[in-house]
Amino acid sequence: MRIRGMEEEGLVSVSREHLVFAYYVTGHGFGHATRVVEVVRHLVGAGHDVHVVTGAPEFVFTTEIQSPNLHIRKVLLDCGAVQADALTVDRLASLEKYHQTAVVPRASILATEVEWLNSIKADLVVSDVVPVACRAAADAGIRSVCVTNFSWDFIYSEYVMAAGHHHRSVVWQIAEDYSHCEFLLRLPGYCPMPAFRDVIDVPLVVRRLHKSRAEVRKELGISEDVKVLIFNFGGQPAGWILKQEWLPDGWLCLVCGASENQELPPNFVKLAKDVYTPDLIAASDCMLGKIGYGTVSEALAYKLPFVFVRRDYFNEEPFLRNMLENYQGGVEMIRRDLLTGHWKPYLERALTLKPSYDGQINGGETVAHILQDTAVGKKHASDKLSGVRRLRDAIVLGYQLQRVAGRDVGVPDWYSLSEKEIGLRAKTPTADTTETPFLSESCVEDFEVLEGDTQGLSDTVAFLKRLSGLAASGDPQSPEKRQLRERAAASALFNWEDEIYVARAPGRLDVMGGIADYSGSLVLQMPIREACHVAVQRNHPSRHKLWKHAQARHLNKGHEPIPVLQIVSFGSELSNRAPTFDMDILDLMEGEKPISFEKANKYFSQDPSQKWAAYVAGTILVLMTELGVHFTDSISILVSSAVPEGKGVSSSASVEVATMSAIAAAHGLNIEPRKLALLCQKVENHIVGAPCGVMDQMTSACGEANKLLAMVCQPAEVKELVTIPTHIRFWGLDSGIRHSVGGTDYGSVRVGTYMGRKIIKSQASTMVSESTTNSNNIVHADSFNSDEYEGHAIELLKSEASLEYLCNLKPHRYEGVYAKDLPESTTGEEFLKKYGNHNDKVTTVDPKRLYSVKAPTRHPIYENFRVEAFKSLLTAAKTDEQLSALGELMYQCHYSYSACGLGSDGTDRLVNLVQEMQHRKSSHDGTSSLFGAKITGGGSGGSVCVIGRNCIRSNEEILEIQQRYKAATGYLPILFEGSSPGAGKFGYLKIQRRPSASN
Repeated sequence: MRIRGMEEEGLVSVSREHLVFAYYVTGHGFGHATRVVEVVRHLVGAGHDVHVVTGAPEFVFTTEIQSPNLHIRKVLLDCGAVQADALTVDRLASLEKYHQTAVVPRASILATEVEWLNSIKADLVVSDVVPVACRAAADAGIRSVCVTNFSWDFIYSEYVMAAGHHHRSVVWQIAEDYSHCEFLLRLPGYCPMPAFRDVIDVPLVVRRLHKSRAEVRKELGISEDVKVLIFNFGGQPAGWILKQEWLPDGWLCLVCGASENQELPPNFVKLAKDVYTPDLIAASDCMLGKIGYGTVSEALAYKLPFVFVRRDYFNEEPFLRNMLENYQGGVEMIRRDLLTGHWKPYLERALTLKPSYDGQINGGETVAHILQDTAVGKKHASDKLSGVRRLRDAIVLGYQLQRVAGRDVGVPDWYSLSEKEIGLRAKTPTADTTETPFLSESCVEDFEVLEGDTQGLSDTVAFLKRLSGLAASGDPQSPEKRQLRERAAASALFNWEDEIYVARAPGRLDVMGGIADYSGSLVLQMPIREACHVAVQRNHPSRHKLWKHAQARHLNKGHEPIPVLQIVSFGSELSNRAPTFDMDILDLMEGEKPISFEKANKYFSQDPSQKWAAYVAGTILVLMTELGVHFTDSISILVSSAVPEGKGVSSSASVEVATMSAIAAAHGLNIEPRKLALLCQKVENHIVGAPCGVMDQMTSACGEANKLLAMVCQPAEVKELVTIPTHIRFWGLDSGIRHSVGGTDYGSVRVGTYMGRKIIKSQASTMVSESTTNSNNIVHADSFNSDEYEGHAIELLKSEASLEYLCNLKPHRYEGVYAKDLPESTTGEEFLKKYGNHNDKVTTVDPKRLYSVKAPTRHPIYENFRVEAFKSLLTAAKTDEQLSALGELMYQCHYSYSACGLGSDGTDRLVNLVQEMQHRKSSHDGTSSLFGAKITGGGSGGSVCVIGRNCIRSNEEILEIQQRYKAATGYLPILFEGSSPGAGKFGYLKIQRRPSASN
């Protein structure tokens, strides 16, 4: 037996007993396998047998350990996180693959593992961090221990936001599996892991060095004066070409994981696939890569500055990143700078860091000692920390688990209960929110309102308090030392002594109308209490405070100061997006003209973590293009939204409207609300690329509190503001299933609707044409038997042949003339061949796709009729019949959505609960408080709108529905109630920090 380095360093003492360990390694990345190697090396060195169950390549283990006591069993029992690309986790694919890998074959996996564990006579099962291993150990009567910095229940808990409630059972099963583990050996940089009963904190597990820095450089022929970058980046983007000019002069880059056929420039060196990375890390001056436990631990241990690129949707990352930055070891590189080769300023900045990690790095030895003692029956004294304490520890570690509304959708009860016990449960943000965690009531006085009025809106007052807190924390004398990244960026965003403009725009609850808006329907929309606030400041480029990488970018270009756009978005850490975005405003120009919307869409789409910036920066391009506005000053924008994303309440429209309103105010533009809404729709349709109608933006811009905005979407004519009768109340209930108007379901239904319109117009044209040779066709087609109607019928057909909006076709005409000839569905290819195009400017027909046609065409025609009836009924006599009729119209709308394919299990369940409550109450005492419900907005998840009496009893019934939904799904719906003014009614605030506040 030979284990490298036994002579040089102390290993675990050789045990008097020969033990057998079964060590399970998760299938996610090399980081787990490499740290397991270090623990296994010590166990094998102590004379024990270790059976490693892994999907990782054998060389990861055998290059470090050559011993008959090491046994590799190639089995994959979990899949980790599936990556859509090198920097993006595919949340839905991750859950689905885990389901196929670990859930479907679960019974056979358990039977196989129990039999195998008994066959090798295992003394202890160790898991890093395979859930089923803990359960298999329990079934086999063997103790088990987990060694990790995160657990898959926590990682997956947020993925259900995208996947739907049927995947929540995955999280619960994983948590239950982990609960069979005796204790957790917790590594630094850990996430909340309350599923484990006891915890023992251990040092970093780091692979040791085989060679010195001088030895490695000598072997590679690199002199000491050469700056060396190690590019440790698994899964490089396909077709990526590294270029010589990306490195500063005199630098050399060592490339890990390059493909065999990848050609590199002379200052890049391709490393062997099985190269021993720790030696190269210690021999380098800087590392560039993505954050994982292996890269972070070794960068900290060997005090190597680490330039990292953010990954999307891997929830371990914020904890590791905060540890890295806490020890002054990391610099974040913006993804587009990585892909375009703008590396130099980051590398040069990294060299100024002084990594200061001073913790122990002998975690491998420590863990092996504890595992050996446990296997021989010793009771290791754990810290006896409760799940609550462990959750708090993770928060204190540097990552604040603040959640926007609905953030805990996939977090099991033991997370939620832990938060309640320590007082960290986040409230649903509403306009009534008067508390912020770091501000005193007097802070609002730090700003003087020069123009505008808060209108008594407590969420606006709270936002001004937050600005006051940011201004104070930007002071170098501020006691705030450690801040959230986005908070730190926001603190340095503005020149606090100059004027700042603030706008507010609410989300909306779709009471009636929904997806019929793009077909020209009448819609009824209510602005909700939750809103987005945006603060904007403009500065001459010479006075603008640039972020460091932007400074480097400008110095590299070597020109005079130019206008820059810098954006900070609060809530970024909660939504898996980068907290900041910046660009040169000239990037939106081609010569003297603005770039096209299509080019802008591609520009913002190139970096998924910053695609959100299209909603904000896109407003500037639209103002340039549509109004000819010239932006010569730099612009700083802070976005803070309480409108939860993916709930079907128009979070995107509120951001667009608030942003454009604030920018317009800062630049002296007077844009009336209706026009502003139409401009914001262009942002979403053409720059973001979401094919929404205009009702969202119109409600956010033109709505008023406690009124329904009645608008005919042809294209956007506000008919009136309908006061909600005092005896009627509307609520929104969130299903917990993420909704997106950019999703394929919404888009395909819209395509099917426009196909139906084109077919109807074609049918009408054909009948008009035939009428010139055979007048009887007209009589037959229009079901008239008298010649006196012939001329009228022809004119009617002619108008239908030029139909611009489907909602202008009456239901009786649709049923009597066109319905029978409309296909249920058609392929894109068949449609294009017969009709040429569907004439929708914001969607395209996919020839290979099958589109539903009849149901999407029928829906807006009948929906327009339902909305008109609903509006009329609102002013009818206050009777039970009135409420019942209103509710029935909502139910009909809901099932029409489902016929289009835009329903969801969650929204159906909520509507059914309303129905059960309605009929149970009415059969009990003859009265009911709830009368109807429907899915809202674009459908396919999101929220439902409920109508009922404005009374205490109805509110109690809504709360009961919340609890019943949670009992069935594990998710407590967000409740939307109340209303607030639209952006036009709010106007804007011009504020300035009081001189006394800055002294």
